[in-house]
Amino acid sequence: MQIPGLIDPVPVARDITPREDGRVDLIGLPKKRIAELFESAGLDPKAAKLRAKQVFHWLYHRGVTDFEAMTDIAKTMRPWLAERFVIGRPEIVLSQHSSDGTRKWLLRTADGHEFEMVFIPDADRGTLCVSSQVGCTLNCRFCHTGTMRLVRNLTPGEIVGQVMLARDALGEWPKAGQADLSALGDDLVDDDGGYSSDGRLLTNIVMMGMGEPLYNFDNVRDALKLVMDGDGLALSKRRITLSTSGVVPMMAKCGEEIGVNLAVSLHAVTKDIRDEIVPINRKYGLEELLQACADYPGASNARRITFEYVMLKDKNDSDEHARELVRLIKQYKLPAKVNLIPFNPWPGAIYECSSPERIRRFSEIVFEAGISAPVRTPRGRDIDAACGQLKTTAQKLSRAELDRLAEEKQAALG
Repeated sequence: MQIPGLIDPVPVARDITPREDGRVDLIGLPKKRIAELFESAGLDPKAAKLRAKQVFHWLYHRGVTDFEAMTDIAKTMRPWLAERFVIGRPEIVLSQHSSDGTRKWLLRTADGHEFEMVFIPDADRGTLCVSSQVGCTLNCRFCHTGTMRLVRNLTPGEIVGQVMLARDALGEWPKAGQADLSALGDDLVDDDGGYSSDGRLLTNIVMMGMGEPLYNFDNVRDALKLVMDGDGLALSKRRITLSTSGVVPMMAKCGEEIGVNLAVSLHAVTKDIRDEIVPINRKYGLEELLQACADYPGASNARRITFEYVMLKDKNDSDEHARELVRLIKQYKLPAKVNLIPFNPWPGAIYECSSPERIRRFSEIVFEAGISAPVRTPRGRDIDAACGQLKTTAQKLSRAELDRLAEEKQAALG
């Protein structure tokens, strides 16, 4: 459907979130692309460039969702924008709060697909776990998300829209006359005590939600560039981590074109076990993966590669496995740390979590070799928000429950 009066509408492209009403969602688009769209819609090049700069600021620095709030744009121009463009956010279907402060949102795309994101507050940071796909294609056997089918990639707007939505929910957009928090960058968090432990400030992003980010590389790259843009959300690349299960051919490209921290879902140190629990290992084996880690651009002692290692009882948690992990890290001379993750159970899982004593011993062996191996404290288990537990709540709730939630939401909106 086309909005009446739309001038030369631009065909939907990979970087544009599709909409039935024919308007173009500007979230997820850089300034240059916005200017191109404005010019295609009828503005002359000079005016298009100026308006794009103004709109970009309002979108990413001020977080507005209505063109009428853009006070430095002429009142006659704002309806023109509203007829042709929209400032989108993923729709919130359900918001859940854990007893430990973790928050999880079930979100819906404009074309009706659900996915999830999670916010984890800690004493010194607030981390947003962002999804890159609806579903997943990797089928890692310990991961609940892996039991979902892959529906589609998320667009740049749907990816960066999660960050925007989290800032909405946390009340972090500056008000009129207030200094822009993002302009202060890391100084606000690290030196000025601006972070409060109740999670009122989003400081870190991890691409560890639903999906394999490197199977949606272009969209993830474009979204993260907006997050890191000094005129955009202005989050330092050292505060962003991308997690991959081992898509070896894309890892160097990730380092070169995005440059964020790398986390690798390792989870096993032998071919047989990793083939079983992380099936992508059958395509890209341990040797290829570890060499790609060694070659990752920017990896250093200051920017270590994180190996994620889920602890599975009697599967990958022996002293011998710990010693082999140390051997491999040293063989490939990797600047690395290991996150040991107690297995988070879910209905139908075929594995059990290693005992606390076994996890502690595994950690000690790795630490004694001079490699950091902290045990991650499970967060959000009571709302299925912990590592490996994400699976859209829509698949767990009945249609009647979802309809009831929709009715309650509509009633609240009046």
